[in-house]
Amino acid sequence: MRNIVDQVNQNSPSPALEVLERVHAIMHLYRSAQQRSLRAGPHDLAHMEIKVLGFFARHPGATQSDLAAHSGRDKAQLARLVRGLRDRGLLAATADETDKRSTRLSLSSEGKKMFAALHRHDGALAEVALEGISEAERATLLDLLGRVRANLEAGQG
Repeated sequence: MRNIVDQVNQNSPSPALEVLERVHAIMHLYRSAQQRSLRAGPHDLAHMEIKVLGFFARHPGATQSDLAAHSGRDKAQLARLVRGLRDRGLLAATADETDKRSTRLSLSSEGKKMFAALHRHDGALAEVALEGISEAERATLLDLLGRVRANLEAGQG
């Protein structure tokens, strides 16, 4: 009786797919290192919590509606994330002067400290990831990744 070899999952991916799979693997390694760093600190933050803090670090005084418009995420999910970050003292809220129904959010002093530490760690991690890659190669990589992103964004229309 002949052995039948299962060919499923044994075909090499196309070169284009291999590029995207490597980008995905790199981001997985990066996020894992980022999470280990956060767990070592006083706050155990999930990826989306980091994203929310990053949004309010870049847009202090923005509203939860601004975050929803920017992220495209479910408003209820974002409300839970924001509430949790406020409860942990990482986000501060103030009433909007012109619309009392709206709340303006920004990083609290504790949130700023935590986000600054995360930013420092991310910078160090990025340098480790790009060790041995010249400035010219980094510029080329950025250009190529920008083109990949533009191609994907153009294809969404």
